[in-house]
This record gives sequence, structure tokens and C-alpha cells, in this order.
Amino acid sequence: MSASEHVRRVEPSIGRLVTTSGQLPLTVTPPPRTSRRRKVLIAVTLALLLPPAALFAVLMQRQHVYDANLRRVQQVFPEESDRPARAIGTAQNWLVVGADKRPGESGFQRSDSLMIAHVPADRKRIFLIGIPRDSYVTIPGHGHDKINAAYAYGGPRLLVRTVERLVKVRIDHFVALDFDGFIDMSTALGGVDVYVARQVHDPANKITWPQGNVHLEGERALLFVRQRYGLPGGDFDRIKRQQAFLRAVAEKVVSKGMLTNPFAVDKFLQALTRSLSVDAGVDMKTLRGLALELRDIRGGDLLSATYPVAGTGTVKGASVVRLNAKEGAKLTDALRNDTLERYFADRGGLNESSFVR
Repeated sequence: MSASEHVRRVEPSIGRLVTTSGQLPLTVTPPPRTSRRRKVLIAVTLALLLPPAALFAVLMQRQHVYDANLRRVQQVFPEESDRPARAIGTAQNWLVVGADKRPGESGFQRSDSLMIAHVPADRKRIFLIGIPRDSYVTIPGHGHDKINAAYAYGGPRLLVRTVERLVKVRIDHFVALDFDGFIDMSTALGGVDVYVARQVHDPANKITWPQGNVHLEGERALLFVRQRYGLPGGDFDRIKRQQAFLRAVAEKVVSKGMLTNPFAVDKFLQALTRSLSVDAGVDMKTLRGLALELRDIRGGDLLSATYPVAGTGTVKGASVVRLNAKEGAKLTDALRNDTLERYFADRGGLNESSFVR
């Protein structure tokens, strides 16, 4: 055999190449085991990390979209020297306003609904305190008038100042909900169900709500929460309806069917954020943090009531609601001291959202 025709053979036990010519063998060093393990480890790590990283990137991108949907209202709060103290501890009070348009669109109109959402320090419940829009109160700089007129006179800032003087506790955040949002949110959720205690007719919109469970979606949701005429309790029953709707929405949002459907969640959050106007201190990071703190909340954990009233009357031909100062003081003390749990318990744990007329 010629030198040019040398045949190589492998001795696998030592990984050595030798020739039949007797020349010095060529040694091939096998890859270190540690190097192989490192590559495997890197591959496994990438396989595990890439999906969460991609998911995080998607969530961050959606957060930017939601945040861009929010409209922020500047100069919502009064001068610091003109404000009451905050609620005790980490409890929060959010002033929630419902109106036909977002703040700033064609000026400010009278608010159609008004409530304080109290988030206690333990984050175990949410308390909704409805304030009748015809409540006859003192509006700074405008004398006595219906409380919803404060929104028309001076926008969110005057409304916050008026409410803070009434409840004697600081409002931490302001939220205005465009009523068209009720249509979009209910549609995104595939509708929600509320229980109507007895059949009622809405003469303004020519619709009859039967006794029993009523499915609300789209335009029907808006008609339901805005009905005033034909209700036995007038504006008081409308407050109950709005609270019942919010409770049903909360129940649907945290349901298993929603939480396991990212497309449905995205559709709902798009509808919600497009309908909200908030004070400048609120962004999606704020809302996301609060949502995490309230992650164990269910629809039944939303307790609701109406600010105590003494009766109704008329002023210059207009219907007004007279508030009960003595009973109202008990409620505002509970707001300020974060003891609404006890306040509700002392009154039988009444949850007005459990039924509507």
C-alpha cells in the first residue's frame, strides 16, 4: 500500500486516529462534557424563558395601548389647604362619576350619577356609596344647589371640593365614566345578568323590564342603568341599578371563562379604558397595582348603599333630595376611619346591589 493510499481507522475507546503507515497518529479531543451540559442548559433555559418573555412583551405592549386610551384630567383636586384629611391607613376613596360625555367634551354637563368607591386597607371588599344627584348641598362659591350642578359649574375640581366638604374625608382619585362605556363593556363581556325584583315599565324609552333575571348587553345595558321614570324609588332605584350593573360586571370579569380567555379580557379592557377619564395621578400602572391587590375580590364582595336621606322636596319648582345630616355623619365617620365593614354589619349587612326594581 502506497503512502498516498494510507487508510485511516478509528480506535473509539480513546478517540485516536491512526494510519497503516506507522506515522504518528492524529489525536482528536472529544468535546468536554461540561461544555455539552452548558449548551443543553442554555437551550433549556431559552426554551423556558422565551415564552414568558414574549408574553411579558405582549402585556407591556397592551398596557401602552390601554394607557393611551385613558384620558387624564388636569387640576382635579382643590388647594391642599382646603382639603380634609385622608382616610386612615392605606384605605382609598375614589369618586366615580357617570356622564354622557368625557370631561372636556363640549364643556362639563351635570353628572348623571355619582358614587364613592371605598377600598379598605385590607383590600377584602369594595364599598360603593351612591350619592343622589339631586342632593341639595352647599357648592362652594355657588350657594345651595343640587350636587350634580357642581360638575357643570366647575368641572371635576369643584365637584371633588363639594363632595369632600360633604363627607369630610379626602378623595384620593377621580374617575369619570362615559355612559357609552356601558354599551361597549357589556358587549365585550357578552352581556351580564341582574335580578329585577318586579316588573317595571320605562315610559321614556318604551321598554318593559320583566321580573326575574334580566340579560343586559349593548344598548339594553345603557337603557337599564339610565332609567329614572317609572321606577318606584326614582333616582334611588336608579342608583341601585347602576350598582347592580357594576357588581354583575365585576362578577363576570373575574369568572373563569373570562380569565382564561385573553382575547375577551383585552376586548373588555379596551372598552373600559376608552370610556374612562381619570385624574393625572392615575395610569395603567396604578390600576394594575390596585387590581393585583384586589385579585381575590368577587362580585359578592361589592357592598353598596346610598347616602342617608331625610326626604325629598322642591326648591324653586325643582325636585331636590334632603340629606340626613345625623345618619350621614355616621357614614362619613366610617369612611374616614375605614370602618365601613362595621357600619354595614350594624345595619344588617344590607347589600342594595342584590336586588333592583
